[in-house]
Amino acid sequence: MKILDARTLGLEGIARAVDRPPSEVPVDVVRAVESIVADVRARGDAALVEYTARFDGYRAPAASALALSAADFEAGERAVEPDVANALAYAAERIERYHAAALPKSWRLTDEHGSVLGQDVRPLDRVGIYIPGGRAAYPSTVLMTAVPARVAGVREIVLVTPPGPDGAVPPAVLAAARVAGVTEGWRLGGAQAVAALAYGTASLRRVDKIVGPGNVYVALAKTRVFGDVGIDMVAGPSEVVVIADRGADPAWIAADLLAQAEHDPMARALLITDAPDLLPRVEAALTAQLERLPRRTIAAESLAANGAFILVADLEAAVDVANRLAPEHLELMVAVPASLLPRVRHAGAVFLGAHTPEVVGDYVAGPNHVLPTAGTARFASPLGTEDFVTRSSVIEYSPSGLAAALPHLGALARVEGLAGHGRAAELRAKGTGGEEGNPPRVPLPRRGGGDEWQ
Repeated sequence: MKILDARTLGLEGIARAVDRPPSEVPVDVVRAVESIVADVRARGDAALVEYTARFDGYRAPAASALALSAADFEAGERAVEPDVANALAYAAERIERYHAAALPKSWRLTDEHGSVLGQDVRPLDRVGIYIPGGRAAYPSTVLMTAVPARVAGVREIVLVTPPGPDGAVPPAVLAAARVAGVTEGWRLGGAQAVAALAYGTASLRRVDKIVGPGNVYVALAKTRVFGDVGIDMVAGPSEVVVIADRGADPAWIAADLLAQAEHDPMARALLITDAPDLLPRVEAALTAQLERLPRRTIAAESLAANGAFILVADLEAAVDVANRLAPEHLELMVAVPASLLPRVRHAGAVFLGAHTPEVVGDYVAGPNHVLPTAGTARFASPLGTEDFVTRSSVIEYSPSGLAAALPHLGALARVEGLAGHGRAAELRAKGTGGEEGNPPRVPLPRRGGGDEWQ
């Protein structure tokens, strides 16, 4: 891995050295996604059947065969090993506990005039969760997307995931869906799955929001349908930044760097330290562990292309570098991690201390592993219950509150040239009715029920 010295390069120099340039998606990929989305929107089920056969090799006799049945989920649950079933239940319980604590609440306050202000929080009706497939199964992502939705009160949680050529979905994914509370599932992947969730077909009803990671086709499709449907974020390759001091274990650091590097050749793994003598020991540990790693080819390519050791003057400077990079995962593998935490401003998730490897966040800790990547932690946050609710402002003014506000309303309406705005408040505050100068009409009781305006 290359060595960069922040003491001479500075923050911007380090950023230029390790930041990936904005990715230019090939024009043919953009056109393919636009074509698929438009086709699914126009032809619905027929397009889904055709694209699933073309891209996944599964030739469904009809769109109904793309749906996962209750029997499919039950079979998946039976097929997983007991230790996997126990792990799914353990992780789901912790994810539920964490996200329940973070659930947004409705609230009210009353001001000095007796006017009531507040917020109502309501769950979305129907959401779609995209679970990647292909080379690996991701039951952990099922838990991380579906459990927060269920905790938020979403009644309909729709899973889509690419099938194998025989139409099979990994049993662990199906078992996780049962544990997490998924209510509906489909053998669908790629841009066609995103389009079906966004616009619906004769067989699959549209959703309110789509969440979950995916490849470039999925990411582009999500950006294409955004506005017609909500999305969580557009995630990029995984990344970790480890801040370590002289006392950190080089084998543990190496293991954490490799845990990210094995994801994808585009993954990024960085070590920031104020201890130059730590670097050769971490390098040796990386070499030794890499030889025993099943995905060593992917990890080696990732480290060579996107890995780096960064030297800094002190640990405070290390956090400054990390803040500039705004990483998805940030590990503070130092003697007193709590002393550095207040300086951290931009990170998707922060892992404190030597006994908190990033992988606990991937699987069982409880906080979400769907995190902002590629520096977007500067303005974005992890997936959570907040993503599965809407918030409505609630306003109920009292007569005295409206009277107190009237001169300020009038001044703002006047400066914006919106006389009708001011009049809407003035009529009420002065007690005038629908016809200027007349008292408000009052409903009087009428024999036989009902109201008569007079």
